[in-house]
Amino acid sequence: MYDKINQILRKFFKPATLFRVMFNISPMYKRSTAKILAVSDNLYTVNIIIPLSYKNRNYVGTIFGGSLFSATDPIFMVQLIQILGKDFVVWDKSSTIQFKRPANSDAYATFSFTEEEIKRIKDDAASEGSINLVKSLDITNKNGDIVFAQVEKTIYIATKEYYAQRKKPTPA
Repeated sequence: MYDKINQILRKFFKPATLFRVMFNISPMYKRSTAKILAVSDNLYTVNIIIPLSYKNRNYVGTIFGGSLFSATDPIFMVQLIQILGKDFVVWDKSSTIQFKRPANSDAYATFSFTEEEIKRIKDDAASEGSINLVKSLDITNKNGDIVFAQVEKTIYIATKEYYAQRKKPTPA
């Protein structure tokens, strides 16, 4: 459903605008209480805020860990789906979060890829069929000097061709 809506809206809006707006109005992302602040034109950088509010405040008055985790969960995967295009299959494979300090103020995170990283991902997936990419990020305060949590994501990336072959049943 989201892909079809995205295809139609790309005729009228930039991909970066769609990425930001669609995430921010998506019911499942809104429940995390996060908001995408900015997306670079090439989609390589996404900045989010997780505001401390009554919606995500836990028993001791800090941001609920589940809000921190869910706010960071889908971004890398959807970024890669958009950047790599239709020739690749991208899935979240695993995630871990290590809480470092209580998030007693608004929290921020930046999801980023470099041009070299994207080239290496494409080349490695093309030569191997599939890869597991590990990406890490910090959830910080506004100045970036206090780390509330560290998130590590493992993302499965395969060429469409390789993925289709794996799904076919082998003859008995």
